[in-house]
Amino acid sequence: MIKVNDYITKGVYMNKTKEKRKFTVKSLKGYIFLLPWLIGFFGLTAFPMLASLYFSLCDYDMLTAPVFIGIKNYINLLADPKFKISLVVTLKFVFISVPLQLAFALLIALMLKKNRKGIKIYRAIFYLPSLFGGSVAVSILWKQLFNKEGLFNQVLAIYGIEGINWIATPSTALNTLIVLAVWQFGSSMVIFLASLKQIPEDYYEASRIDGAGKIKQFFSITLPLLTPMVFFNIVMAFINAFQSFTSAYIISNGTGAPVNSTLFYSLYLYQKAFGSFQMGYAAAMAWVLLAIIGSFTAILFLSAKKWVFYE
Repeated sequence: MIKVNDYITKGVYMNKTKEKRKFTVKSLKGYIFLLPWLIGFFGLTAFPMLASLYFSLCDYDMLTAPVFIGIKNYINLLADPKFKISLVVTLKFVFISVPLQLAFALLIALMLKKNRKGIKIYRAIFYLPSLFGGSVAVSILWKQLFNKEGLFNQVLAIYGIEGINWIATPSTALNTLIVLAVWQFGSSMVIFLASLKQIPEDYYEASRIDGAGKIKQFFSITLPLLTPMVFFNIVMAFINAFQSFTSAYIISNGTGAPVNSTLFYSLYLYQKAFGSFQMGYAAAMAWVLLAIIGSFTAILFLSAKKWVFYE
């Protein structure tokens, strides 16, 4: 005779079996929906990264089979003068363009904060350059703007100033690329603008009662409350600046001219990979760049504890 406990045990077992089946079906459906992303991640990101790591340890020209040579490519980097030049040029570009870009973005965001007639149009206009950021068309336009007969020199001529070929002069060529990067501050501006709107107006009213002026309010209220977004924009801007390529390639015709003054790291990497077909050497350069970006990002995250304030 079957006892009641046997029925209970059997029922519990059947419920657990059904739950396991439901969980398996749900998991399968989830993986099916994730399948396009998983294929893209492993096929276009993970596998190419692992392959490039292997090629960085090989003598590889894409035409013959790779030959393993260990860390020889990394050792050759240290003795390559153009590698050092490209690194210096890139660091100079990053540490000048990023602070200026974020400063302009914050300044314009403060100007566009208040709701006035037609303010949405102005916001769209200031954001517009970022939509074309890094495009070939903008780089070609910039090249025409700063050449000897360009619009910039035509404006200077109105005031009796004789201009130079800004993109062909070693002392000014990099500056034109910095100006181009600063001009494309729209994305950071939008983030700052959204953050400014989240700051309670009560803080400013209380500070005005205490006699605080605009400058005091900015450094005591606005800037401390914006530090999370400042941190985010700095990290993203640094990563993007280190990878800058299109503008330098178009303006210098892919050479880094004049006198390697616009030889960005990514441009030199491109020359090695697709100019001289030293793919193993280029892969080593790519991993060094990853290490540099990772180091700077880690430093920013470690320093954030001292100057980033979360509400």
